[in-house]
Amino acid sequence: MLKYQLIHPKINEVLGRAGHGSKVLIADGNYPASSALGAKAELVSLNLSPGIPTCAQVLAALVSAIPIEAADLMMYQTTGPYALAEEPSVWEDYRKVCRDASLDLDFGTIERFAFYEAAGKPNQVLTIQTGDQRKFANILLTIGVRDMD
Repeated sequence: MLKYQLIHPKINEVLGRAGHGSKVLIADGNYPASSALGAKAELVSLNLSPGIPTCAQVLAALVSAIPIEAADLMMYQTTGPYALAEEPSVWEDYRKVCRDASLDLDFGTIERFAFYEAAGKPNQVLTIQTGDQRKFANILLTIGVRDMD
């Protein structure tokens, strides 16, 4: 029986095979997960219904199970049809998840199309598609080194 929050069998399987430097994408419901999937990545579709689960809920489960050394957010657009006037509210949700887990993590940002490229590299091992409907909620995690203390 698992003691941490992450209980999904396929996600645990993929993370168990992953190592330092592997990338995990938590994708919102708008992300083109099937067409932008990394060549070696597994896709787990958790998008049960609109808004369920959220990207922040998935992040909370992952931080309970793996060490995370970096996180990059898809930079929101300030002009054009998908423009936002301010940073996406989900970003504060991510900060709260990390604070609650005592995880000191600085978030980087990657421009939208460069984010697709980054999430499609060979070291990307897993995409978790959520039902999150918020724009620019995608987060690309880098797995860190497990502390053996």
